[in-house]
Amino acid sequence: QVQLVESGGGLVQPGGSLRLSCVASGRFFSTVTIGWFRQAPGKEREIVGTIPWIAWGVGITDYADSVKGRFTISRDNAKNTVYLQMNMLKPEDTAVYYCAAHQRGTYGRRVEQYDYWGQGTQVTVSS
Repeated sequence: QVQLVESGGGLVQPGGSLRLSCVASGRFFSTVTIGWFRQAPGKEREIVGTIPWIAWGVGITDYADSVKGRFTISRDNAKNTVYLQMNMLKPEDTAVYYCAAHQRGTYGRRVEQYDYWGQGTQVTVSS
């Protein structure tokens, strides 16, 4: 079992920045992948990006086209934490952001590929 807790959401103006954190606990293996997803009101949950927990994939991150160049995912294994740095935020980035995990040693952009989910944190981009 893997437990995930997100934090760091809030209200930010367009063009601003936020950093979300996802702290993982429980029993997980070197094959864990962490994914960040988001869900806006009335829309389906969508991928933001993914990162291997330990470098089974040499730590290469994968991003959705809508956030490339603006968002960065990183990890601190010593703190069991994955971060989502969001820069140049736009109103369309407003959503509940979730971190998720699976232990298959692969990437994954689909919701159904992930077995463990955090509770989500709200990000609102508005002037």
